[in-house]
Amino acid sequence: MAASKAGTSKAGTSKADEILDIAESLVRRNGYNGFSFREVASRAGIKSASVHYHFPAKSDLGVAVARRYTDRFMDGLGDPQASPDPLTAYVAAFRAGLTGDGQMCLCGVLGAESTALPAEVAAEAKRFCELNAAWLECALSARGLASGAQDASLRRQALLILSVLEGAMIVARNLGDLTVFDEIAAGLTEARYLRRA
Repeated sequence: MAASKAGTSKAGTSKADEILDIAESLVRRNGYNGFSFREVASRAGIKSASVHYHFPAKSDLGVAVARRYTDRFMDGLGDPQASPDPLTAYVAAFRAGLTGDGQMCLCGVLGAESTALPAEVAAEAKRFCELNAAWLECALSARGLASGAQDASLRRQALLILSVLEGAMIVARNLGDLTVFDEIAAGLTEARYLRRA
């Protein structure tokens, strides 16, 4: 990926950051294939060539958006071993996307499109899943919440939690009812695989 160049805007953030913000919103709403440089440029009040200056190709922009999203998400979660209730914090991180702006998880959207994405963008969506699974494995292990201590069992449980929450976002959004997400998420804590051993 080409490194982005920064040009400061009036708001004190770089133009590259503004482009990333706009592109992230568009991807979370319409998918990677549902936006263009022209649309990003129009919303940023710049010419399409200016978007290309910061991100030479759409795949460069897609990689930068997904990487930033993943890094922010993981930073927000913090250390799973330091949290008194890491799974509640994890559910809250997903819920915040729905309550904050009503949009889907960026990497969930990209994952749904993975076969039609440039390889480098798909790799960033995969990175989100891998980092989340590793975080959940650590959280389950540290809190004695896993039903078994085997590595394969921890990974399976971590992937199940991630899958349930990504799916809960989709179902809640399709039904236009946030309480659906809450009901599904509550089911996680009632499930045997999340009870303390």
